[in-house]
Amino acid sequence: MRRTTLWMNAGCGLLAVGAGVAASELVTGLLSLRMSPAVALGAAIIKLTPGPVAEWFIHLVGRNDKPLLITGIFVGLAACGALLGMLAARNRTAAYILLVALGAIGMWAESYQHASTFLDIAPAIVAPLVAIPLLGWLLDARPSQSEVAPDANEPATAMVSRRTFLMRGALVVGGSLVVAAGGRILSRSRAAVESARQHLKLPLGRTRVPAGVLVGVQGVSDWETPVDSFYRIDTSLSPPLIEPKDWQLRIHGMVDREITLTYQDLLQRGLTDAWITLNCVSNPVGGPLIGNARWSGVRIADLLAEAGVQSGADAVLSTSKDGWNCGTPIEVLTDDRNALLAVALDGQPLPIEHGFPVRMVVPGLYGFVSATKWVVDLNVTRFVDFTAYWTSRGWSPQAPVKTSSRIDVPDAGSGLNVGQVSIGGVAWAQHRGIDAVEVQVDGGDWVSATLGVEPTIDSWVQWKYDWNAPAGNHTIAVRATDGTGAVQSGQDVGVVPNGSEGYHTISVHVS
Repeated sequence: MRRTTLWMNAGCGLLAVGAGVAASELVTGLLSLRMSPAVALGAAIIKLTPGPVAEWFIHLVGRNDKPLLITGIFVGLAACGALLGMLAARNRTAAYILLVALGAIGMWAESYQHASTFLDIAPAIVAPLVAIPLLGWLLDARPSQSEVAPDANEPATAMVSRRTFLMRGALVVGGSLVVAAGGRILSRSRAAVESARQHLKLPLGRTRVPAGVLVGVQGVSDWETPVDSFYRIDTSLSPPLIEPKDWQLRIHGMVDREITLTYQDLLQRGLTDAWITLNCVSNPVGGPLIGNARWSGVRIADLLAEAGVQSGADAVLSTSKDGWNCGTPIEVLTDDRNALLAVALDGQPLPIEHGFPVRMVVPGLYGFVSATKWVVDLNVTRFVDFTAYWTSRGWSPQAPVKTSSRIDVPDAGSGLNVGQVSIGGVAWAQHRGIDAVEVQVDGGDWVSATLGVEPTIDSWVQWKYDWNAPAGNHTIAVRATDGTGAVQSGQDVGVVPNGSEGYHTISVHVS
């Protein structure tokens, strides 16, 4: 009987908090806000997480980090609801105060993302206003202790009491589902942006893989990474939703002429196409956080020339619509490389999650110092005058990509047959290019692999090596030499503060 009562109390709290969350989703939709309080809380957690902890989590779960965080928040809310229900059975006032505190946390999370108005925090205000009366309403309908475990001679009033409690619970569940669904339907911002994206007519040609880049080994990464599998690492739980007609870019700071560009202003300057490999500084040796694609956009060097960079400036602080920022050296934005304000990926407008409508793409630098998505501001400045998002968390202010290589086939730990085995993978050293790739078996001599054609020093290159595999257990390693003649480092270095180092090594069994 006691356990049954305990579960009923917990259920009352769970349903009440769930209804409050659903109401906050509805208000978020009605006001066309970008983030509900739950999502804002997740975004705040990301911002407050120390760099080493964030790096460990990304390494542990990879591209699942954001879904897991959101799931964890909703599980935490459910647990809080159950505990508050049990508390309310003894002390309703204390439970109500804690519900208000939960709402205050939501208001803080909304405010932490941006300079909030009353409308921005309205969903977090509504949540406890809905949850508090519903919690009392559900608790008042609970059967009494004597009615929890009725006997065969129970009075009709006991049956009515339990029926009332169940009916109220069902109404709250059904109402919460309808309200939450209504919030999603009313939240049409993403649908409007996606529609605008799909109807864009950009002056883009077809994506064609250059001749000779493929080495013909099954299992080696596609030379052109499919858009739907291109890695995504950023701090945004809810991507900024910007229609092209609303996008503007301000170029200011240490310039002769401040410039403000609309989306059409940008397109009218003409688009440049470039095959560019991007990779994340969080990518471990042999890791998957890298992709190669054809990017289309306007050269940043041309825009900076229009603005007129003043003497003494050595950096551009770029800022995203959601407030994220990074610092990029002026020299890499104004030299001969195709550092772009990109509007398209592989011949299509950028996906929303990859920065639509405009993002930065800079060959030769890790993304955390160059690849600002949803970019809206370029401040020409000096490194000594600012601290960017990740540099304030222990990462390097400047981070050129390191020469690296990876074995894609065979898989680590796989069993192979005696005889010829094709080993293959990719190597990269953006804006330096790859001159050679070498393979080592069982600590022996380094032997040259065959390279695919590298159409640009800003993209990766496929490689292969035909190995006459004898029986036994074997260790295979790979290293690359870049276009300057520098050989890839074999020293084991972690990703913090400016990228991993070391030879990618796998073990296989041949029989």
